Formats: sequence, C-alpha cells, structure tokens
Amino acid sequence: MLAGLELQPGDQVIDATVGGGGHAAGILAASGPDGRLLGFDRDPAALETARDRLARYGDRVILVHRSYEFIGADAGRYGFVGVNAVVFDLGFSSLQLADPQRGFAFMADGPLDMRFDPTEDRPTAADLVNERPEEELRDILVRYGEERQARRIAHAIVAARPLHATGALARVVTEAVGGRRERIHPATRTFQALRIAVNDELGVLARALPQAVELLAPGGRLAVIAFHSLEDRLVKQYLQRESRDCLCPPEVPVCRCGHKATLRLVGRKPVQPGPVETDANPRARSARLRLAERIGPVAGE
Repeated sequence: MLAGLELQPGDQVIDATVGGGGHAAGILAASGPDGRLLGFDRDPAALETARDRLARYGDRVILVHRSYEFIGADAGRYGFVGVNAVVFDLGFSSLQLADPQRGFAFMADGPLDMRFDPTEDRPTAADLVNERPEEELRDILVRYGEERQARRIAHAIVAARPLHATGALARVVTEAVGGRRERIHPATRTFQALRIAVNDELGVLARALPQAVELLAPGGRLAVIAFHSLEDRLVKQYLQRESRDCLCPPEVPVCRCGHKATLRLVGRKPVQPGPVETDANPRARSARLRLAERIGPVAGE
C-alpha cells in the first residue's frame, strides 16, 4: 500500500482506521522527517496500542477516538485539508479478534457484543439476535453475510433464544446448517453479517468516501483495503462513478447531470497480496487494495 501512496517528505496523511498503528508507522517513516498523520479509530483499546507504537513520532501524530463517518468535519478541525493521502483499512483487526470479550470470534467463548466501540450506545449482536424478528434476522444474514442458509439459521436462532455467548450462537448455526463441510466455519457468514449490522459498516463507509475525496489535494491519493466482497463492491462502484465525467444513462444523447470526475483510477484491478504476505498473515488472503488519485480543484476553490 505504501508504494501506491507515493509519499514524499512533509506529506500530510489521514489514516481513517489507525488500528494498532501498523500502517501509520510506515506512513510516518515514508513522510519523514516532518510529515504529519491524523489517525481515527472507533476502538479505544486500538488507539492506546497505536499511541504506544507511534509515541516516538511526537507531535507529528494526532490520534482521535472517533468513527471515520465524521472524517470531513474532524479533519478540518485539526487542519488536515488538502492532504496528500487518505487511507482506509476496513473490517476488524487481529487485536479485536484475539480478545474473546469483544465477541468477534466464535472459536473462543465470549459475550455477543461485536461493537467496534464498546463505549458507544448502540445495539450489540446479542440485542439483534434476541430482539429482532425472524424475517429481519434473515434479511441481515442475506444482505451482510450473503448466507445461502439464512432462513434456516434465522429460524434456529429464534428457537434457541436467549443467546448471549459467541460459542452458543456458533453451535446453533452449525446445527442449523447440518455441519456442512465448507472451506470456512459454518458460522463465519453469520458472524460477519451481525458485525456489519451492529457497526453499520457499509453505511458508514458510503458516507465517508465522498468526504475523504473532498479532503484530498489535487494529486493526493485515496487507498482502500477491503476484506470481503460487500465492502470491495461498494468501493469499486464509488471509484468508478467518481472517475467518470457523466453519469447519465446511455440513452440520454447529451449530458444533463453535469457530473465531473473527481478521481483517476490507479490501476484497473485491485492489488492483491503475494504469497510472502499471506504466509506471514493468513487473514490477508482476501485483501483487495484499490487506489485512486484526486483530480480537479479541492472544495472551496
């Protein structure tokens, strides 16, 4: 990813999903000695890890406990407008997965939480599982998990209520689908769907991408790493739309929408990890990196 950003000394970068600070450390090293980084994360535990990791960069780093949904207003507040790059590393982190108390994993028992920010007043996975009607649960599993057995799983969940632990939910799902042999655990898509629904991940991403583009200086780059098809499809469609001058239907002979491209795609296909990276980090197998470059004037010009 760092190579695709083409960073120079003194560049200003926004890391919308700073996590444990891995990408941020690379960005700060590449933009040294005086480049600056503004990092966001919804997870207070991740921010503490990032603060420790990035402490050596001093005031070159600003870390904010906040969802990137508000990136436009927050970046302006900290003076990060007309930046050289904005980075999104989507999904959840290994730190979150490793802590059973967060509720993201089904291999170790823990509470059904799944909130990226445990301090946020929003429904947990347990709230969805135990309170939503069966049809709504089915829709969540289809929309966010692309689960083929959604109806059967939703029915089994409702019959097994109340469910408050990850292990119990995983067992219910496995029994509902008959323990079918697949490349992934039978509960993987159910847990993905609930996590996305709990955190409104696709809605937040759709609202944040236009704000990120507005923050870029001409020539600045947007980098998005997605780990599943729903995120990647949303990002792909947005980048394709913003790289076109006209969005009118083909049957309209003269452009009426007045849309002007704001981005130039960097590569027609996403960048995928090589064998060395996937050997070191098996979770990276599904990663897709898409890059685009800002064209035209920035907002307000």
